[in-house]
Amino acid sequence: MRPVILASTSPYRAQALHRLGLHFRQEAPLCDEEALKAHRNDPQDLASYLAQEKARSVAREYPQAIVIGSDQLAFANGVILGKPGSAQAACEQLQALSGKRHCLLTALHVCSPEGEQQHLDCTTLHMRHLDTAAIERYVRHDNPIDCAGAYKIEAAGISLFSSIESQDHSAITGLPMIALVSMLMHLGISIPST
Repeated sequence: MRPVILASTSPYRAQALHRLGLHFRQEAPLCDEEALKAHRNDPQDLASYLAQEKARSVAREYPQAIVIGSDQLAFANGVILGKPGSAQAACEQLQALSGKRHCLLTALHVCSPEGEQQHLDCTTLHMRHLDTAAIERYVRHDNPIDCAGAYKIEAAGISLFSSIESQDHSAITGLPMIALVSMLMHLGISIPST
């Protein structure tokens, strides 16, 4: 069986692949994400470009492997919301999103000897109106400083939303699994692989 490599150090993406019963390994992408961000302003284009470059950077090192790259970003009112990095920044992001709709983009790019495949999922989330105390409690509980949009939907973050619209709810946690399974099956990978 050909090697499958996840071009990410994200534990969330690795957990998603483990749930499929897929044999894979993780490799850190060999690209400067911050430098790449300087070349794109459109949120959809940026997410797709980052997923592509992450996958390609690892595929260059392992040309016979199937390499999975992904990127996720949130945006509201035309502003891209990155990973907050601190509790204070997480609170500020959540305050800005409170009572509003925003989009969570999850891009997928798969490189293999057969070629490249890509997919972009857009999830629309409607956040409840949250007061400062509720936001601070949530941030203390989930510590979502490493998550686009400053929430962990797979944990207590689900309580922040009144509705979610998506073609693939798994995309919210970092990998659009419906599209990924289709891509892998197209390449002859059985799911589960055990």
